[in-house]
Amino acid sequence: MILLTDNQYLASFIYYKILINASYIELEQYENWQKMSFRNRCLIAGANGVLSLSVPVAGGRNVNLVVKEVKIDNMQNWQAIHWRSIFSAYNRSPWFEFYRDELELFYTRKFTFLWDWNLELMNWVLQKMKMDIPVHFSGHYRKQVTGDDIIDMRNKIVPRDLPHFNTDCPPYNQVFVSRHGFIPNLSIIDLLFCEGKNALNILKATPLSDAVTGMEKR
Repeated sequence: MILLTDNQYLASFIYYKILINASYIELEQYENWQKMSFRNRCLIAGANGVLSLSVPVAGGRNVNLVVKEVKIDNMQNWQAIHWRSIFSAYNRSPWFEFYRDELELFYTRKFTFLWDWNLELMNWVLQKMKMDIPVHFSGHYRKQVTGDDIIDMRNKIVPRDLPHFNTDCPPYNQVFVSRHGFIPNLSIIDLLFCEGKNALNILKATPLSDAVTGMEKR
């Protein structure tokens, strides 16, 4: 199965749960920039609940570019803010110390394009999770794709719809679970920091629900 999907910032549990079933991934690089998406934001769980980390983009709400050309607004000190938030949320998690140094390096390097930032983080996650799935890139934009061997998941995992897929995320032990209860479908780093080498097993723990398998038809 070929998975055609968008390139997201430290994407959610459900994104990676769908991804593990693919023979290879094709990232859409010629779509128009979409506001209110996970392309420049991710969700983590902190002491006060869910926290959205958003990468500022040059042009803000007025961006009118294909996604691979969208630039990061590095005039803002967003990397330091994101890393402080991640450290505060996960420094007491069981596996944080094993991944901390490598991940922190991303937050000390300057990236010009959002696409490159997301892609390098995705490759890091795939490596740490031992997910040997080839990643390819679209050569042009196709409004519709056909074929039994390809699933089009572009614009299917978006913030407003994320709660629909909560049943596909089996509970695992989170840092603040005693305070907030289990919070499903956070960024993949939540699973990685909390479960480490067992993270891939948890991704595989339950089959995809009808809500997820039906997304390709929407």
